[in-house]
Amino acid sequence: MLKRSYLLLLALLANCVIYAQTTYLFVGSYNDTKEKEGIYVYKLDMTNGNLDKVCTFSGILNPSYLVLSPDGQYIYACSETRTAGMGSVSSYRFDRKQQSITMLSKQPAGGDNPVYLTVHKTGKWLVNGNYTGGSIAVFPLNSDGTIGTANTVLPFKDSSITERQKSSHIHSTVFSPEQDYVFSPDLGADKIRRFTFDAAQPKPLQPDSFVRTIAGGGPRHFTFHPNGRFAYCIEEMSGTITAYKYDQGQLKLLQRGAAHDDTPRSMYGSADIHVSPDGRFLYASNRGEENNIAICRITKDGRFTPVGYESVLGDHPRNFTIDPTGKFLLVANQISGNVVVFKRNRRTGLLAKTGIEVKMPGPSCLQIRNYND
Repeated sequence: MLKRSYLLLLALLANCVIYAQTTYLFVGSYNDTKEKEGIYVYKLDMTNGNLDKVCTFSGILNPSYLVLSPDGQYIYACSETRTAGMGSVSSYRFDRKQQSITMLSKQPAGGDNPVYLTVHKTGKWLVNGNYTGGSIAVFPLNSDGTIGTANTVLPFKDSSITERQKSSHIHSTVFSPEQDYVFSPDLGADKIRRFTFDAAQPKPLQPDSFVRTIAGGGPRHFTFHPNGRFAYCIEEMSGTITAYKYDQGQLKLLQRGAAHDDTPRSMYGSADIHVSPDGRFLYASNRGEENNIAICRITKDGRFTPVGYESVLGDHPRNFTIDPTGKFLLVANQISGNVVVFKRNRRTGLLAKTGIEVKMPGPSCLQIRNYND
């Protein structure tokens, strides 16, 4: 009996292998010339927030937004050239052993100034949002990391009430929790567009419907709560956060509230929005006169209450991210050219300065990924 129990214990231990992990930070940027470094990779020390450079890549112009393949082997980037007809999407292999990035492929973006990418959980499809011209493009992804020619390009011609909103401006493309829909805020049309997505179809993305937002607000980035029951949108031009109840593709308005304090300002420049991994706090970045992170507590019904603001210690926080454990929040300050690391208080949601930052020209996108060693 003792021998049998011992063998069972050994079998259980064999199935409980604990893997050490390494955390990497990927940075996309506006390098303004392809001769300069544009993609950066750092190791993030999860004990203290230190960043150690691993490798960089030059040879691509303005890789302003990045996303990783589901297995973390490939990097996809959109190149916001700010030149008519020159926007592109490209793919790269990230080799951890060699600590190198290798370019694999490049395709026209299907529109000017691509600003956002997302990959389906199957790893077979890439969805891109083009700001200028207001279009969405879908690309097949090959098993070797290369990007196929776009098989769907959907342009939109809507407008809204301000000078900046004379045409449609797609600003993000976000999969629903089940990844059967794509939601896409259109800054130029004051709409959150909804598309059905069936990964098994040759053309998986189909137009469906939209939610109209407040005129002149300029919806920009969109995120779901970890529980899948709520969604949040940051409106760039009004500096407003909008909360929605989400159920099987339907968005129902819960709340609209300011991402900024009561100080009068000539304009707002809200940019990015994320929910902490535990679902208890909502964060939004404000550029321009504010240059801060707004911190909000989320209640059980999905509504939010402001609890504070934290200076980003730089200028123009275009993008930020929270590591998968919720311990650190990192901000990309585009104009001041620095990526800053903050420590999160999991109980209060507030941010604390770590004194850690790295500098590079025009950082605009941050992605964090854990890899098993």
